[in-house]
Amino acid sequence: MTTEPVRAPRSSRLLKQRLVQAYRRDVAAGLDWLAEDPSLEAVAARITGARRRFVLGAATSFTHASLLAAKLSAALAQVTLVDGTIVRPLDILSDVRDTDVLIVVSLRRWRRYTVDNALPFARAGGSLLVITDAADHPLLASAAEAVVIDTGSGDPFAGLSADVRAHPESPEVSPVVVSLVIDVLATLASASAKGSNRRLAERERLASELGLYLE
Repeated sequence: MTTEPVRAPRSSRLLKQRLVQAYRRDVAAGLDWLAEDPSLEAVAARITGARRRFVLGAATSFTHASLLAAKLSAALAQVTLVDGTIVRPLDILSDVRDTDVLIVVSLRRWRRYTVDNALPFARAGGSLLVITDAADHPLLASAAEAVVIDTGSGDPFAGLSADVRAHPESPEVSPVVVSLVIDVLATLASASAKGSNRRLAERERLASELGLYLE
């Protein structure tokens, strides 16, 4: 018995094409901004110079925060993701040192949880580093350094049909651009960190010894 292949509706194919075009414009603008904006180098230097590095985000921003923490921890020691379960904000706020940094990923719509836990960290003497997509973010006034992602193109979904809605916490820029920022930031911080090459090499050796990968 054979079954007919499932054909996507023509409307889906058209929507996909429009989405791809919207993201293509946003990514191109994001790369232009990334090449010229000096804030990533400044934030990377703060991350490298810190003794302890905490990473915080909530909701969809937590996904990007997790990615950043994973990339940083491959080459840097003392990188901790504040996940609210194993590591809670209270755990770090009760022992803030002036050599600590809290890297906050907070994209629209901003969660109260993030702001309410980041401000006490700055007041306690730690350095607040913010990655966001808007110049009016409430944490910027307290930040030691910040990356404000600006592609100049606004909401990638703005030009689509009125009945197409993105996730309510979709940022003002495409997630591809956010991922690019995180990758570049982590690479810059890792490249200038003392002992990062040795740490990466040791991780590769252990991964091979433990048989972590299928190849």
